[in-house]
Amino acid sequence: MTSVAAVLHELLGRKPVTGFYRSPVFLSSLVVGVVFFGVFPLLVAVQPLPWPRIVSVAFFMAVVWQPVVEELLFRGCLQGVLVRHAWGRRSAIGISLANLVTSIVFSGAHIPTHSLLWALLTLFPSLIFGILRDRSGSVFPSLALHVFYNIGYFLMAGGSSAV
Repeated sequence: MTSVAAVLHELLGRKPVTGFYRSPVFLSSLVVGVVFFGVFPLLVAVQPLPWPRIVSVAFFMAVVWQPVVEELLFRGCLQGVLVRHAWGRRSAIGISLANLVTSIVFSGAHIPTHSLLWALLTLFPSLIFGILRDRSGSVFPSLALHVFYNIGYFLMAGGSSAV
């Protein structure tokens, strides 16, 4: 691998991480997602997607393609660049400044396609994605969790308007 390719590989956080699915942070984040999407229908009327929409290309794009692009762009590129600076590695309560800045930009990027409340609420999962990126040095754990959260969102929480 050339030096430019190696730098891009590291910067994008594309290093393989074995066993990330056993990490307490990853596992607890899965549980939080299951609880949220289990309780959410009890609080708000939801309209689950019908099967033909679930097996559609649009659904695949929303739950797989978008998280891949977003994680490479935000956690890979942006957070990868910011964490290389000393100020970006500073952290409070386990959240690096690089993660916080990336998560704010991530939430802002959701404003055009989501209601303002949902766009702002993306800050919290984004911080979790960033913590996984910081701890593992890879985008793969955050990508897996992002796909899981998008599946729940588009199946249960009114995300069907975008599919």
